[in-house]
Amino acid sequence: MELSCWGGGWGLPSVHPESLTVMAYAKFSGAPLTVNTINSSWRARKGDVPVLISEDIVISQPAKILNFLRKQKYNADYELSAKQGADTLAYIALLEEKLLPSLLHTFWVDAENYCSVTKPWFASSITFPLSLYLPGKMSREALNRILLTKGGPPLYTLTEVEAQIYRDAKECLNLLSKRLGTSQFFFGDTPTTLDAFVFGFLAPIYKVCFPRVHLQEHLKQLPNLCRFCDDILTCYFRLTASGHSPAGQDTADANLQKLTQLVNKESNLIEKMDDNLRKSPQHPPRKLKTLKLAAGGEEGSPLNRLSP
Repeated sequence: MELSCWGGGWGLPSVHPESLTVMAYAKFSGAPLTVNTINSSWRARKGDVPVLISEDIVISQPAKILNFLRKQKYNADYELSAKQGADTLAYIALLEEKLLPSLLHTFWVDAENYCSVTKPWFASSITFPLSLYLPGKMSREALNRILLTKGGPPLYTLTEVEAQIYRDAKECLNLLSKRLGTSQFFFGDTPTTLDAFVFGFLAPIYKVCFPRVHLQEHLKQLPNLCRFCDDILTCYFRLTASGHSPAGQDTADANLQKLTQLVNKESNLIEKMDDNLRKSPQHPPRKLKTLKLAAGGEEGSPLNRLSP
């Protein structure tokens, strides 16, 4: 399976939230993805990054990609209860409603951030002449999406919309921080789909160096969310604060991923065997008949008769 996505920077494997979400989920579930960073805008032009290719199957959009990986037995939510699954959907909806508009504004609409960071980075990642056109197109699409979802009454001006989306984003960050608490991940010690989405949304805000950083400043006041991002980068992507892999960690990471895949396959096999055992009829154990020696003790045994 091959994943085409935007590349990384500032210590991140990708600066694109959707790409980062899929990459994190693949790490959590042990899915063997070959990651190809975008160096031409053939797929970026259609807006379907990230895109997963598996043989003749082509899938875009993070939710669809994650569903496909689950069908291939790479399921990071294997141990979640029904309530936890419902909580996952609710928090993902919260992220998309409250945090995504501010993320789009920070990257694509804020003029200072866009001109000094976003536009140069994305333009350098794609080929000429689309490097002159595509960043502006993505900026217009981000603004239209913000106005479509947040620009209704009583918010009529862009200034009012901007103030509201950042209030919503800070409220969302506070809720996430409270929900995470002192836990390593949102549902205990094992990362799940929710952790992948939260990481994909938070890590670019946390790591990318923008000139206007009001949302980043608020995030850095929530140390458990910062620790959450740092732990995933260190443990699953083997990236240090400088964004480089420590010596020897690439091989260890590959071995760990193979081990995770093996464990997942063994777990599925054991589950099927257990189901078959439950469905099969149960019979009481048979008792073995006790063999008694013939009269005369050992002299009458066939073994003694065969002795010289």
